[in-house]
Amino acid sequence: MFITPAYAQSAGGAGGGILELLFPLILVGGIMWFLVIRPQRQQQKARAEMLSNVRRNDTVVTGGGLVGKVTKVIDDAEVEVQIAPDVKVRAMRSMLADVRVKGDTPKNDNKPAKAAKTTKAAKTTKTTKTANTDKADKATKADPKK
Repeated sequence: MFITPAYAQSAGGAGGGILELLFPLILVGGIMWFLVIRPQRQQQKARAEMLSNVRRNDTVVTGGGLVGKVTKVIDDAEVEVQIAPDVKVRAMRSMLADVRVKGDTPKNDNKPAKAAKTTKAAKTTKTTKTANTDKADKATKADPKK
């Protein structure tokens, strides 16, 4: 009742089967190329350029996390890095994780920006607050119960 007999199809529709199978594979290959392979190659080129441009006095970060200053470029494969005063080590260029040029600042630099010039009113307010604080300190010293 519920089971129907399966009938074989004719052999005439087999010509488009190969193209139908290859199209999704080619589509997936193209997507992989643009999403994975191409960006990875760009990163490899940028890293190779960064490592080839290591110069004396550049600050570098090694693969182990040591931060130091390049004191000498020995050859294409090695550099000499000063990690502390009078402590120099030889490091492989390929083990450098990051190169910071002398003028670069770290991305997480927490130094506050230089404040704008303060106005006379702001200076007066600061002076008044300081004077009030000094008076309160003197009163506390004179009367230890407070």
